[in-house]
Amino acid sequence: MVETVLPRIIVNFKAYRESLGGKGLEIAKAAERVEKETGVSIGVAPQFVDLRMIASAVGVPVFAQHVDPLPPGAHTGAVTVEAVTDSGAIGSLLNHSERPMKLIDIEKAVEMLREKGLISVVCASDPRVGKAAADLGATAVAVEPPELIGTGVSVSRARPEVIERSVKEIRAPVYVGAGVSTSEDVRRAIELGAHGVLLASAVVKAKDPYRKLLELAEGVITAEE
Repeated sequence: MVETVLPRIIVNFKAYRESLGGKGLEIAKAAERVEKETGVSIGVAPQFVDLRMIASAVGVPVFAQHVDPLPPGAHTGAVTVEAVTDSGAIGSLLNHSERPMKLIDIEKAVEMLREKGLISVVCASDPRVGKAAADLGATAVAVEPPELIGTGVSVSRARPEVIERSVKEIRAPVYVGAGVSTSEDVRRAIELGAHGVLLASAVVKAKDPYRKLLELAEGVITAEE
């Protein structure tokens, strides 16, 4: 079931100006177009204010960027699993290096997402943390060495051993991220055993997100040939 639900590419929109509102919708529609043309599943994680708008407008998997392990109630500024479910998202990223969580909160959030039938993609700085996340029941784990995030230097080129160790030790589908920006980066990651990639600026800040997504999808296709 996991293999048919989890996309091969997940694009995190973060809070970039280039992904806000209508611009974010354009990126999501580009992902939908590329998925239809190539058969490569592409998920998007929009900004919170755009989650419902984008989820209702496209057919690709839509994720929240974070959820708080809290029930509905008097929690000003909190993002609940119920709100994410109601928005139309299929799951959430958790514990991104820019939004770290305590282990106990990751466990609660994973459980709450699972109870609603939603996917949890838990980010981890290394295979050890990724293994712990998988042991807590995460649907998938995204291993991103923090020193490579946003550098344009891909983990699949600079730290291939991280991918190999992650795939070997983590009992869940593994995404890799940090510096992923080309079809070659994607191809290498998948050939090393990763289920897919998690990336942000390479797509969000691209002059032509459609062309960039098409290039990245070709990396998945090449790896599967």
